[in-house]
Amino acid sequence: MNSKPYSPPTFFACLFFSVIYSKVLIAETFFEVKQTLQEQVVVLDATIEAIDKATLSAQTSGRIIKINFDTNDYVEKDSVLLEITNREQGAQLAAAEAGVLRAEAAYNEAKLTYDRYKKLFPKGAISQGQLDQAKAAAETSKQLINAAQASLTQAKESLDYTIIRAPYSGVVTERHVEIGETVNPGEPLFSGMSLTNLRAVTEIPQRHLQALRDNPAFIITLSDGSKLYSDKITLFNYADAQSHAFKVRIDLPVTDKLLLPGMWVKAEFVRGKSSTIRIPGSAVLTNNELNAVYRNVEGKAVLTQVRVGTKLDDEVEILAGLEDGDKISIDAYQKLKQLEAN
Repeated sequence: MNSKPYSPPTFFACLFFSVIYSKVLIAETFFEVKQTLQEQVVVLDATIEAIDKATLSAQTSGRIIKINFDTNDYVEKDSVLLEITNREQGAQLAAAEAGVLRAEAAYNEAKLTYDRYKKLFPKGAISQGQLDQAKAAAETSKQLINAAQASLTQAKESLDYTIIRAPYSGVVTERHVEIGETVNPGEPLFSGMSLTNLRAVTEIPQRHLQALRDNPAFIITLSDGSKLYSDKITLFNYADAQSHAFKVRIDLPVTDKLLLPGMWVKAEFVRGKSSTIRIPGSAVLTNNELNAVYRNVEGKAVLTQVRVGTKLDDEVEILAGLEDGDKISIDAYQKLKQLEAN
C-alpha cells in the first residue's frame, strides 16, 4: 500500500478527466477511507461437468433391430435404449436350461443308486469298491448341476445383453450406431451423462496451493449471481507440466438453478486475511484501464488516480492511491457532472 496518492501527468491528459479542481465542494456524501483486516479471496474460472458420464458398449454379438433414443434426448434410469437380435442367445438359454435338467436327472439317479448300495453293503451283497464308486458318481453328478447352473446364468446374462438400458437418468450425448448394423462385444453404442450429480473443475496456481489445503472450501457463483457452497473438493496431487497449476474438482450440491455441463462459473476461495482498503464501486471513475476518485482536499475536489484490485459485490479493493483518513466523493460520476456544470 503506497503511503501517498499518485497522479501521473498522462492520466490528466485524458479528456474524460479534464476537470481537476472545483472552486467549492457542493454539499454531498463522502466516504472516509479506512484500512481494515479482510479476507483475501481468489477468484477462478471454472467449468461445470457431469460426475456420472459413460459410453455404453455391446457385450454380445448381433444386429441392431430397434433404437428408442437419439442425441440430446433425456432418458430415465433403466429405459431401453436399443435392442439387438436375440435368436442365438435364446437358443443358448434353452440349451442351458436343458443342461440343468439333464444334470439334475443324472444326480437323482446316482443318488438313488448310492442310497441302495448303502443298504445292501451291510448284507454283503456288494463290495466296498462298488459302494465307493456309487458315492463318487453321486458327488460328481452334484457338481455337474453346479456347472450346468453356471452355464444357465451365463446364457441369461447373454440374453439380457441384447437389451441395452440406461444405467442412470440423463441426456444422450452421442449415438454411435444405426438400425441394421451388426455389432460385436466392445463396440460403443451410446454415450451419455447425468444432469443430477455435477461438479466444477478449475485450476489453481501453485502459490495458492497451501492456502487451499488449509481452507478447502469454495463458493461457486452462477451466471444469475446466485451462489453455491461446497467443501467437497478433490485437489490433484500433481501439477500440469506446462502451466504448473493444480486441478481441483468441486462437487456441487443439488440445486434448482439452471446448471448444465459445459457452463462457465466463478469459483472463489479464501487464501487468508490482510489489511486492505475497500471503497464503494460508485466512487471510482473509469476510462479504459485508468481509474480515479475525487478526494476532498481542503474543501476542493481533487481527481486522484488509483490502482484497483479485486471487485467483490459493490466494493472495489484499492491497491494504491489512497490512504487512511482520505475522504472521497461516494458518487464520482455525479461529482463529475457537478464540476462540468460549474
